[in-house]
Amino acid sequence: MRLSFLAVLLAVPATPAFAHAILIDSVPAPTGHVPAGQVQVTFRYNSRIDAGRSKLTLVRPDQSSTRMSQIDSGKPDILRATLELTPGDYVIRWQVLAIDGHITRGDVPFTVDAAPKPGAS
Repeated sequence: MRLSFLAVLLAVPATPAFAHAILIDSVPAPTGHVPAGQVQVTFRYNSRIDAGRSKLTLVRPDQSSTRMSQIDSGKPDILRATLELTPGDYVIRWQVLAIDGHITRGDVPFTVDAAPKPGAS
């Protein structure tokens, strides 16, 4: 009986295990600080994502929001964008579609600091 059960288990083809897309690295970092001006945004996930069906949304200090235009990263696990930001507290709200068909989402709050004045030390 045990041999029959083992034979059935071995005969079942292995299927790949898929996981939801989880944010593993971001620039800006959660609760991080960046200087005012042009900010390069890079979000890296633990699995392939469908960039065309994923989105990044910028929430400004006044709570207004805008969907961010993505830049092609050339990598299946990265979303990129460039923003021009003034000082204040912001949130990037992300939503991605993973290859397992599940949507995951989250928020990355960060602060934009005033750029240092020329000649200031």
